[in-house]
Amino acid sequence: MTKTSLLLALILNLMLVALTVSGVSYTPWLALETLFLWGLFAALRPGTLQRQLAMAAGLTYAFVATLVVVDLLVQQSLGRPLNLYLELGVAGAAYHLLHTNLGAILAVAVLLLVLAMLIALGMLFASLLQRLAHHTPRQAPRLLIAAAVGLTGLTLALPAPIAATGAAVLGKQVTLAADTHDATRSFQQSIERGQRVDTRALDRLAGKDVILGFVESYGISALTDPRYGPRILPRLEQMETALRARGLHLVSGRLTSPVQGGQSWLAHLTLLSGQWVDSQLDYDILLSSRHTTLIDDMKQTGHNTVAVMPAITRPWPEGRRFGYDRIYDADAMGYQGPPFNWVTMPDQYTWSWFEQELRRPSPQPLFAEMALISSHAPWVPILPVLDDWSAIGNGKVYDTWRDSGEAPASLWRDPDRVRAHYSQALDYALEVITGYADQFVDDNTLLIIVGDHQPAPLITGDNASRDSVIHIISADPALVEPFLHAGLPGFQAGALPDLDTTGMPMDRFRRVFQDIFSGN
Repeated sequence: MTKTSLLLALILNLMLVALTVSGVSYTPWLALETLFLWGLFAALRPGTLQRQLAMAAGLTYAFVATLVVVDLLVQQSLGRPLNLYLELGVAGAAYHLLHTNLGAILAVAVLLLVLAMLIALGMLFASLLQRLAHHTPRQAPRLLIAAAVGLTGLTLALPAPIAATGAAVLGKQVTLAADTHDATRSFQQSIERGQRVDTRALDRLAGKDVILGFVESYGISALTDPRYGPRILPRLEQMETALRARGLHLVSGRLTSPVQGGQSWLAHLTLLSGQWVDSQLDYDILLSSRHTTLIDDMKQTGHNTVAVMPAITRPWPEGRRFGYDRIYDADAMGYQGPPFNWVTMPDQYTWSWFEQELRRPSPQPLFAEMALISSHAPWVPILPVLDDWSAIGNGKVYDTWRDSGEAPASLWRDPDRVRAHYSQALDYALEVITGYADQFVDDNTLLIIVGDHQPAPLITGDNASRDSVIHIISADPALVEPFLHAGLPGFQAGALPDLDTTGMPMDRFRRVFQDIFSGN
């Protein structure tokens, strides 16, 4: 072997070993593909076939490298590995988030830059194979391929120093696809067999307004992590003090969410349906079935059912399958103030609009699902809570903060500052909820505040609990105290859940809710 061929082989091996940066507990020093490719291309004569195979190998490498990079991003944002079987269904939502935070031009520029880098990477890999073949002695190919075959048999006994790196990445996706397909088929069969939560009228809520507010990224780490607790725990103490002074009763607990870092709609449907929905496929299956939800329970109880969705800015045909009497998206909420990056309107406006335009004029009791978004990434800018709720009006009051704060692209260069902004945004959301409850919750109101999921692992760290926080508030103790006597793990009186007890799975909530309020 010449020095040049050994150097090129080392570079090839490093490129292949780099594919193990995601999803393995060790880094091998030898990728088996190095020997196979080295031997194969050294055996080929220079010409069209060699060039074509090199380009095919380069494109394959670029594709696998893309999987590795996306896997890292998915793990940091959703707390789970990449699963192509699932991700293809949410690619559009991911681009929408990028587009909203960076703008159309910058979002497209980022995608084009990534595409250009991947093409360059593939061309580099192809060129490397051809140059390696050129500098390898003719007698080497058989030896290299024989060594690769021999070492393949040793990988089971010696997994750490030797591995088939690219094959492992592709094999992982094949395995995940098969497992996901089986799990999805099992889920569909369970729905078809009628393993569902039956609709029940909630007689004890007749005549009461029931408000279910999902707070974005309100996970248990906001309370237990020393980076966030010093800010959020005093906020909860203030909430409890303010609500007690108003004669409101308060119970808090924990629910284990099916997701982390994103795909909030899966958590929403899990809680509403009483089924564990942790993938887009299961979400689509459930919505296309005749499975009932808490919305049907409330309709049977005599409630007008509405969804308040300030984050919905595009057509949402699947929303009709939920069966709400009316869905209010961002365009239907009369907001005339400025957007704040991904956040179309601040939470305080959402609560104010809901009270003034929906709840007060309603001739019958309401069941409202509200998807609150001020604590959604990128967590910039952080607005103040306005003391005078009557001054909020159509939202023009927020023009004062138009273009305030730095751009998300600037903030997200510093993970520590991102974490600080997360706690500030969540603090804002909780302060607004406290203000709303203080002014508008009475003995004819049951206010349920639920965190949809934990924020991304960038915020919580790896292997954090999947629990989110729930608060149950009313001036009528009969609507709140049953949650203390239902044997629910992590539930206790006050604004603070039990920090040492894992919560119940979110899909159990509907059954518990029915048991408490159905009167049966």
